[in-house]
Amino acid sequence: MVLALGGCTPASVPASGVSASAAPGSTTPSPARTGELTRPTPALPSVTSAAFSESYAANCDGRPGVDRVIALLRSKGLIDGTAVVTVRLGPLCAGTWQYTVLSVTGREPLQVITQGPPTSLTLVTFGTDVCSVPVRTQAPIGIISVAHCTQ
Repeated sequence: MVLALGGCTPASVPASGVSASAAPGSTTPSPARTGELTRPTPALPSVTSAAFSESYAANCDGRPGVDRVIALLRSKGLIDGTAVVTVRLGPLCAGTWQYTVLSVTGREPLQVITQGPPTSLTLVTFGTDVCSVPVRTQAPIGIISVAHCTQ
């Protein structure tokens, strides 16, 4: 769509701020500049394990990292300090719970379920079958599902 404005001529304002159509000696005021507009940066919410849905397990994005899970197991003497440990899956988060599967030299895959904030994990259970009563009755459905526990 094209609009034609007949008989309209735009007023030209030279850099001096004096309008070409203004009477001699008068000036056309120009708006004062008060600086550029800035928008405040909104504060981002802190990432906590509570930010995860309970209905499914999702990658924890390093909060907690697998190193925290391994350190927890080593601190309790459940994995030898010299054992080679690699991550097979996770940690995956649902609510404030985490699920991790580790490979430990000389063992079957080790499933680990933890709970709590990334900086203060609590071991709920570990082993080849993690579907204990506390997991079945207290864990979010996302953890129950990923651990293949049935209720």
